[in-house]
Amino acid sequence: GQQQRVAVVRAVVSKPALVLADEPTANLDSQASEALLDVMHELNEELGVTFVFATHDTRVMDRSRRLIRMVDGAIDSDETRS
Repeated sequence: GQQQRVAVVRAVVSKPALVLADEPTANLDSQASEALLDVMHELNEELGVTFVFATHDTRVMDRSRRLIRMVDGAIDSDETRS
């Protein structure tokens, strides 16, 4: 979990507007996943960094403000949440 958090911090040190994260919680236990998602949420709220995730992890999907599902390379659904 620590390596993923360090990778996120490294990714945002240059203050990008957008960070692409491919399976950011892969190989993490549930506690480490939640901690990493908390860090990303704080960076979004405090610094305005937008995160785009490619994931199969329902924990990531459940915490996302917008969820775009793809099937066979095409958009299947696009849901905005509060």
